[in-house]
Amino acid sequence: QVQLVESGGGLVQAGGSLRLSCAVSGRTITTYLMGWFRQTPGKEREFVAGISRSSSTVYADSVKGRFTISRDNAKTSVYLQMNSLKPEDTAKYYCAATTWLVNWYTSTSYDYWGQGTQVTVSS
Repeated sequence: QVQLVESGGGLVQAGGSLRLSCAVSGRTITTYLMGWFRQTPGKEREFVAGISRSSSTVYADSVKGRFTISRDNAKTSVYLQMNSLKPEDTAKYYCAATTWLVNWYTSTSYDYWGQGTQVTVSS
């Protein structure tokens, strides 16, 4: 069983930056494909970014060019660097993991989830 713990959320002004971290424990991180999702109240969880075992990346169009996902297998962590933040980026951000991916973009593709970290961007 793998455990995921997110950190790094907070309140930031529009145009600012935050770096989210996801600490992975319980099993070797290299086993997993990793993703970041976000969710606002009353809406479905939305794909943000994904990273493969070989560090190939994929992004939602809404964050492309502003967000960067990375992984550090030695530190057993995955990161989401968020720049040029907008008020519409406000959400709870979740880290997710899976060993076998059908589709990067759907939350049901992922087997393990963290509890999330809140990001609030003020205008």
